[in-house]
Amino acid sequence: MRKMTTLRIAFATTDRKHVDQHFGAALAFAIYSVNAESAQLEEIAEFSPQAMDGNEDKLTPKIALLEGCAAMYCQAVGASAMQQLMARGIHPLKVEQGTPISELLTQLRQEMRDGAKGWLAKAMQRAEQPRDATRFDSMLDEGWQE
Repeated sequence: MRKMTTLRIAFATTDRKHVDQHFGAALAFAIYSVNAESAQLEEIAEFSPQAMDGNEDKLTPKIALLEGCAAMYCQAVGASAMQQLMARGIHPLKVEQGTPISELLTQLRQEMRDGAKGWLAKAMQRAEQPRDATRFDSMLDEGWQE
């Protein structure tokens, strides 16, 4: 039997029920483990309020927190933050303010069951790949010819 792929998905939220935060100004994230059959709340992370002054340093702890997440749902995300997230394999997704997290989790699980497409398919592929440190050794053994 094939192992079920589980992804970590983050939601920018203050009430833990709805996506209601801009990524850069987010005061909290709810992080779920999601697979085709279930979604389990894994972690709630909260941040102290910071002025929205364009200070990139405020992004660093948020991006570090999301390390290992396949995606992050938010109300809005700036271009710089989007680039930083994508460089770490975290797909930022903008949704309407107040979108219920439960609705998004249901949609994700349904797409995982029915055949993922786009970013979700890529994230599932990445999650299924072995993290074997020796996976490139055979290429090294082949040598290099010009």
